[in-house]
Amino acid sequence: MDYQVININESTKLALFDFRNLQIENKREKEAVGVKLLLSNLFNDEVELAYYDTGKPHLKNRTEEISISHSHDMLAIIVDKQKPTGIDIELIRDKVLKITHKFLSDNELKNIAGQSIEKVLVYWAAKETLYKIYAKKNVDFREHLFIANFDYSEKGGELIANIVLNDFEKEIKLKYMKVDEYILVYPI
Repeated sequence: MDYQVININESTKLALFDFRNLQIENKREKEAVGVKLLLSNLFNDEVELAYYDTGKPHLKNRTEEISISHSHDMLAIIVDKQKPTGIDIELIRDKVLKITHKFLSDNELKNIAGQSIEKVLVYWAAKETLYKIYAKKNVDFREHLFIANFDYSEKGGELIANIVLNDFEKEIKLKYMKVDEYILVYPI
């Protein structure tokens, strides 16, 4: 089975799983098997996954924060011992171009004009990651989540993002990278 675990720093680990070779037809079953495999490799122990009412995953009887993302044949999980975290992985395809007006601010729309589909997907995945970090309802991607303009690189890079609501404001540094035909974004 094709998976890898990446130590981001002393408190954060990331795991990726490509389940193309997994001989299971049902997509939900594939994801469940993948999540179980990655969690066992991240913790070297049996851990139980549960979900809050908001839909955010958490680990029963553990203090680590967790976030999960899947897109087509890829699954990504990030675990942080110290702070809320998020992750998003997206298959590179132009479908996102049809909805940019729904998740990008006017300024961000200007920043992506004439740019690659990969850069647009970094914006989308970055906002999904922020949404998962904040982990509460009533977030408008256009009005509450902001990505500072950056120069996209095929080799990956970093960007600055902000969550801005009436009762909450936070600047977060995110890392993006291309993994095969996917874009992956997570906090650093």
